[in-house]
This record gives sequence, structure tokens and C-alpha cells, in this order.
Amino acid sequence: MSLFTNFTFKWLRWRRPTAPLQPLPDGIERFFIDTPGGKIEVLHAHPQPPQQTPPPPTATETHRPHANAPPLFFVHGGMGGAWVWLEYLRFFAARGVPCYAVSLRGHGGSYYPSYLRMVYATTKRMLADDVLAGLRWAQEREAGREVVLVGHSSGGGLCQFVLSEGEARVRALVLVAAVPGFGSDRVYQNWMKLDPWFIPRMIFHLWHPNSPLSHPAMTRRAFFSDEQTDAYVEAFQDKASPYESFVWALGMTKPFINQQNVLSQTTGSGNGQRVMVLSGELDKIMTLPIMEDLAHTYRTTYSKMVQQQQLQGEDAEVVPILGEGDRDNTGHGVRYCLVPRAGHHLQNDVPWEIGAHRLLAFYEQL
Repeated sequence: MSLFTNFTFKWLRWRRPTAPLQPLPDGIERFFIDTPGGKIEVLHAHPQPPQQTPPPPTATETHRPHANAPPLFFVHGGMGGAWVWLEYLRFFAARGVPCYAVSLRGHGGSYYPSYLRMVYATTKRMLADDVLAGLRWAQEREAGREVVLVGHSSGGGLCQFVLSEGEARVRALVLVAAVPGFGSDRVYQNWMKLDPWFIPRMIFHLWHPNSPLSHPAMTRRAFFSDEQTDAYVEAFQDKASPYESFVWALGMTKPFINQQNVLSQTTGSGNGQRVMVLSGELDKIMTLPIMEDLAHTYRTTYSKMVQQQQLQGEDAEVVPILGEGDRDNTGHGVRYCLVPRAGHHLQNDVPWEIGAHRLLAFYEQL
């Protein structure tokens, strides 16, 4: 990677975006919710009507959801927005699953605080309030049904935080390459190993929070596999938030949740599965050891709670799940699945459908 690529200012922005919002694919609708700070964006994918012909089923698809099936509610991570879930929204809507995706303040089509306010004064508590606003709005639209809460990266950290604080009750929790509740210090250690210019570039870029992703080549290296096209990565870069909250990231570097509280806020299913951890095989920052530790932490907590009768569920031993890659497993209330050939943004990388099918299989057993 050239010095120009490493130290360019071309992709850095200090002002709120002014371009009009991009049109959405057919079947996806945009709503705006009033919050004390401003309007936040929620995307809703209309489930496919029963009379239409659904996509051909796979080995993991056994039925179409019933009328009271729980909706999916998606939360993006840093630099993202509800738009990072468009592939998944269309996938699940085509299979009759109601689904929603929120854009936190400073992301997507939501309102944008100023650079200084967003970067230095927007906490994980404030962003968690945006998650809750979107979640409660979606549940009201769905007649109060509990959602399956799905969070990617730092958004997965927020999902755990909201449940740990006892502020929402959900059917299940899906952590997609998510910041672990035991802290993300290893994540940033991985990023600095991946990018030796991380700190010098941050200084050169006047500590702009997007410095590590200040060129599509860097975004590809951190977020995608080599399979993804340059055109896709550049379009992704164009849609990314102009600046991000430092305080949000710093608020998750050390342990910030109570796993028992998180599990207590999930109702689960008959066979005990309440949590899914979905990881990308080629993720260079939320690496497989971190994601395996995340699954292990919830499994240990789940077993302890069941044994102490703090939680009702089946405490089954870990067993493998057959599928592509043959590295998936389930047990002790947690399903762990790997998306082969996918990077950190596994929901946007070339093999994204594999992850969507893994999530669908988890959803169908609820």
C-alpha cells in the first residue's frame, strides 16, 4: 500500500452529509422516528405475501414463519447504517420474515450531530437510547411481539449493553462479528497489527476517527475478503459515516456488560438456544479466537444459570452442526456459526448468503 494511500485526506470529512438519501430497493420502506436529539432512520422490509412464490428452499429451510413469528431487528456497527443490512433485509423478507434495521444518530439517514459533538461527546449510552427508540417503535408496529435482536460489530456491543441494563426483553440475541462484552482491547490490538501505520496516520489525520478507514484499500483490508469487488468496496466507502464516536469505542474496550443479565432478558426457545454468534472466517479484527471466546463465555454463563435454576432451558452438550465448513456447533444455549471466506462485514461480503442461511436456521428453531 503506497504512502499516498496510507496518508490521503481525500476520503475524510468533517461536516454533516448534505447529499439526498439514496433510493431503496423495492419492498423496503424508510421511516423516521422522533427522538429528543432528532429523527432517526428505520428501514422496514415488507414480508413477501404468501401467494407469491418464495425462493427455492435449502436444506436449512423447513417452513415459512407463522403469523406470530418474531421480527428481526438489526443494529449496525461503527461507520455503518441501516443500509449495511439491505442484503439480509431482502433475504428474510422474501422468506416471510418481518425485519427492521435502525440507523443510529450520525449514521445512515438519521440526524447528524456536529463533528465535535459526535466524536467526543456521543457515548454508548446515547447510542443505546437510539437502539431502544427503534426497537420499541418496531415492537409497537408488531403488536408487542418480542424481536430477535441482531447486532454487528460495535452494534452487537450495544445490543448486549441494552439487555444487560434490563431495558429490553427479546426472543433471542444474534451477535454478528460483535464486540464482546468482556471488552474489545484485543480487537484494537489486532487492528494495529494489521495496520502498522495506525497510530502515525491517526496523528497525521489530526485524530480523525475514520483515519484507519480513510481509503477503500484500507476498508477492504479491515472489513472484506479479497473476493469482494473494488466497485462494491468504493460504494461502501461512499455510504460510510463521515465521522464516528471515539467515546462509543472507548466505552467498550473493557468489560461493560453482565452476561447473566443479558441471558435473563432473552426468552429463548424450547431447546434452550438463546444466543447465536456468527463470525467471518477471514475476519482480521474480530478474529475467530475472540468470537469463540465470546460463545464460550455465554455458554459457561448459561450452564451456570440453568444449574442454579436462574434460567429455564435445556443445557445440552456442544455438538457439531453439519454444513459448509463443518465448524459450526451448538450447545449450552448458544449456537456458533462460521461464514467461510467472509471478512468482518460478513453480511456484505461475497458469501453473505451463507451467513443469512445460518441465521435463518437459528431463527427457525425459535
